[in-house]
Amino acid sequence: MTNPSLEAAAARLSQADRDLFKRVAAWQTPVLDTTLPVLSDAANYSRIWLTVAGLLAAVGGRRQRRAAVEGLVAVAIASAVANVAVKTLASRKRPATSVPEARRLTQPGSSSFPSGHTASAAAFSGVVGRQLPGLRLPINVLAAAVGFSRIYTGVHYPGDVAAGWLLGKGIAAIVVRISDKTVG
Repeated sequence: MTNPSLEAAAARLSQADRDLFKRVAAWQTPVLDTTLPVLSDAANYSRIWLTVAGLLAAVGGRRQRRAAVEGLVAVAIASAVANVAVKTLASRKRPATSVPEARRLTQPGSSSFPSGHTASAAAFSGVVGRQLPGLRLPINVLAAAVGFSRIYTGVHYPGDVAAGWLLGKGIAAIVVRISDKTVG
């Protein structure tokens, strides 16, 4: 049994998502056109988060090493949930390539929903931000920039990024809570 009002609301939400993507695709900002594709590419295989975790572990103390390890655990979980579990269940086509070619990334073959890059970014920033409050703002700005880069480069709709963000932050909260109970 289907619910017509629920289906209508989902259709309106989907249309709003596509409309917002088209607006972002129409932007032409030279600084973003050159930096966001590089940032998005740097987030492949969680290279940004591996680098930040390595720096935290290398130059920090016990708290920084713990945040680095927990952040990477959260990234691994978020990546598996987003890229394996959810993408398999929620098959969504990637956006049409309407962004300028200079900033367009190659379309991955996987489902667009949710953004795995954003889920990983939100998971890492969620853990590190909770464990190291002094890094909360910069690490979340970097994570948000990764999420936005996925829209700006034409590989995700805004809704994919929002879902990835919520998924990653939820996983971060769970990882921190479990760690606090077991490690203390």
